[in-house]
Parts: sequence; C-alpha cells; structure tokens
Amino acid sequence: MKKVVSLMTAVCLAASLAACGSTASSTAASSEAASSEAASSAAESAASSEASETKTYKVGICQLVQHDALDAATQGFKDALTEELGDAVTYDEQNAQGDSNTCSTIINGFVSDGVDLILANATPALQAAQAGTDTIPILGTSVTEYGVALGIENFDGLVGTNVSGTSDLAPLDQQAAMLQELFPDAKTVGLLYCSAEANSQYQVDTVKGYLEEMGYTCELYAFSDSNDLSGVCQSASDASDVIYVPTDNTVASNTEIINNICLPAKTPVIAGEEGICAGCGVATLSISYYDLGVATGKMAAKVLTGESKIEEMPIEYAPQFTKKYNASIAEELGVTIPEDYAAIEG
Repeated sequence: MKKVVSLMTAVCLAASLAACGSTASSTAASSEAASSEAASSAAESAASSEASETKTYKVGICQLVQHDALDAATQGFKDALTEELGDAVTYDEQNAQGDSNTCSTIINGFVSDGVDLILANATPALQAAQAGTDTIPILGTSVTEYGVALGIENFDGLVGTNVSGTSDLAPLDQQAAMLQELFPDAKTVGLLYCSAEANSQYQVDTVKGYLEEMGYTCELYAFSDSNDLSGVCQSASDASDVIYVPTDNTVASNTEIINNICLPAKTPVIAGEEGICAGCGVATLSISYYDLGVATGKMAAKVLTGESKIEEMPIEYAPQFTKKYNASIAEELGVTIPEDYAAIEG
C-alpha cells in the first residue's frame, strides 16, 4: 500500500513539474514573439523614415524665352524651392526660344519623363502645359491673366484643376494714371503689342478704356512677331505722342528695335514692366519678377510635400508695385520725373 501511495505521489509530482515547464516555455515563446514583432515594427518605422528623408523630386521648367524678367522669375523659383527642399529637388530647365510649338515639345518630354511638377514660365508655356497633362501639377509664373490664358470665363482666381501659379499683372488703371501724370498734354497714345499673346491683347484693351476715359485718343498697333515689329513700331511712333507697351514677351526680347525707332523720334514709351522699361521706356509701374518666382517656388514646395492640394490653391499676385524710371531716356527726352519714382539700376 505504501508503494502504491509513493508511486501516485511521484506521478503527481512529475505532472506538476511538467505543467510548470510548459507554462515557462509558453511565456518565453510569447516574450520572444513580442520582442521580434517590436523589432520588426521598429525596422519598418526606420525604413519608412529613411525613405521619407531620401524622397526626391524632379521639376520640369519650361521658359518661353530668355529675357531679364523671365530669367529672374525662374531663378527666384529655383532659389525658393531649393531653400525649402535642398538637394531633394532636381531641375530639368529648358527654354523654348520664343516658339510656342517648342513649348509643347518640351512639355511632352516632361510628361514622358514623369516629372513631379512643371513650372510654366510665361503664358504660351502655361497653355502648352495645360494641354499636355491634366495630372502633373502645373504652376505658372509671369502669366498676366489666367482666365484669359486658359479660356476661363468669369475667372474668380481659382483654376480648380492641376493648374495654379502667380500673376505678374500690375494694376492697369495705375499704369494709365502714370502715363497721364507724366504726359498730361499728350493727345494721342499708340498701344503697341504682339497679337499672338492673349494677355497682351487683354492689357491693351483694358488700358485703352482707362486712357479714353481720361480724354486720350488711342490706337492699337499690333504686330504678329518680331519680323514685323519694326514696321508697326515706326507707324506707331509717327502717329503717337506717347506709346504704351504692355507686359509682352516679344517686346521684352526686342526692346532695342523699339528704342532705335522711338528715341530718335522723341516718342516716349510707358512700359508694362521693368525689363522693357530698361530697354526702351521712360517709366513703368513694376513688380519684382524674382520675388514673383520666389512666391511660386514656395507654392511648389507645398504641392510636392503634400502640404497643399494644387486644385485648392488660388492664383497669387505680386505683393507690391513700384514706380520706376529709366534715367538716361528720361534725361534725353527732357521728361521731369516726380520724386516718388525710383531709378532703374544698371
């Protein structure tokens, strides 16, 4: 009997020890699994963080033509975006040499390359970009009126698609007032512009209305491209007391032609922007195209990092406008410049 009891006791003790061993083993396994899961999670988090830190962006820049204003806008854009994203952003910068068809070719190349964002510098570049893609974010700069450029009626400042950007439009009523301030005794004003640029047409039509309200007789002088600029400018100079030229890319690239005609004839020119004024004008109400580019670059950073959705970004405008004058031309024409005008440097 004692043997039986001893045997039963031994069996119970063995079972108890086995159970304890099983529990310890299970606990150790659970601990090991949890540790492994935590390590895996940490590794995934580190990988995700590293991927975020090393994310890169490619930006395609299509600039219509090379001249001071557009060059400054492009540089401001790159400087601002590089300051925001550093080496994470690279640029494919191309110039269409004034040809809108080349703009389309450049944009199609950007689309094929799968760039992350397109900067369209000037109206024809913007129009080509809009036609080329409805998915890649597009930011315009040096574009005067987006509603006119994109064919949007009753434009309220928000495109609402993959397009946004900045406008270089200076207050046209103030430009007309500047002309009146400097040339109150003039009778006739010739409005010289490139008919191929929709925004130029918009500007001269608007300024013409303001000037006619002031009592000036106005005549439009449209040229189709640089080839007929000289002849049209000569006609405008012969028939006008003052010439007004809007923010116009073809004019900006050919100011020497205008100056060689108007300055000897003593026909003063009021310009839509500083670069044109520096080449052939007496005065302008101007913006900083570099600052405009900076504003566009900051918009680009928000789009690329996901901080803002481009379809929700309204068009931005230059924060300030400055009355400027060309000292050498003003002196040669004998024009007295008020004290609140700043001389164009360089």
